[in-house]
Amino acid sequence: MRGPTHTPSADESAAPGSIPSWAVGDLTVHRIDEVPLPPATGPWLLPDATADVVSRHDWLRPDFADQQGTLHLDSHSFAFEAGGLRVLVDTGIGNGKTRANPAWHDLRTGYLEHLTAAGFPPDSVDLVLLTHLHTDHVGWNTHEVNGEWAPTFPNARYVTSRTEREFWAGYDMDEPRRLMFDDSVIPVEEAGLLDLVDVQPEGTDIAPGLRLLPTPGHTPGHIAVQLTDGGKSALITGDAVHHPVQFAHPAIGSCVDIDPRRSEESRRKLLASLADTDTLVLGTHFPPPTVGHVITQGDAYRLRPVRAA
Repeated sequence: MRGPTHTPSADESAAPGSIPSWAVGDLTVHRIDEVPLPPATGPWLLPDATADVVSRHDWLRPDFADQQGTLHLDSHSFAFEAGGLRVLVDTGIGNGKTRANPAWHDLRTGYLEHLTAAGFPPDSVDLVLLTHLHTDHVGWNTHEVNGEWAPTFPNARYVTSRTEREFWAGYDMDEPRRLMFDDSVIPVEEAGLLDLVDVQPEGTDIAPGLRLLPTPGHTPGHIAVQLTDGGKSALITGDAVHHPVQFAHPAIGSCVDIDPRRSEESRRKLLASLADTDTLVLGTHFPPPTVGHVITQGDAYRLRPVRAA
């Protein structure tokens, strides 16, 4: 899968020691930065989010788009402690991996340093939740050890939807996707660390205050992650929503949606459930400030940002 050309370097990620975080009741959710994505990502990923469409929404500027209507997008993970578990949601693109997308190829970022600075050294992680099995969400599942790809989080259970894994098991993959599975998914399976969950239509609890919600369409088994504590709640979007422009235009989909119709249905359902509530929305590809509340605006929505602590 080819995308925009850009090879980021480590200094494009946030410096360790300045880890953004948000409170959800007594929980603290940390954003683990990997890399900002190049400006060409927006037109490639969300082709219907044209400069003209983006320019209609002043609230997108300057955080989520520039004055020319170019979208800002990021790659990052979220880490938190919930139900007695140290949890990481999605694992980004990864370092040193051969990728067809030039923006993802052979990265050298400080992701693990950022994770450790947040208080989550790799050996301490108990649970890795994968919203879906796309290249930019599974990359740090593994790292290179003596020329082989080994699980980065050896003491963790890696969890995804059974529907997701079974779909890809029967999919006629092209070579770039096969390579991604070989270096970032299969080693976790061979280590006996991958758990598949049957996610129910109403969601499935996997720990106290931690629920997986089905949001199919981008991929058949795509999930969002819901956190609750002390009467407060948050939701990590995965790729059910790639960018806040989709709040204003839920019909805008991604060029890599497996089922565009279901993707739009899931997005509309999700946004409607979150609108005008105090639930924090944490966007997996949203640039800083990354987090906010869904506010009804006309017949659609907008994101009201909540700045990191």
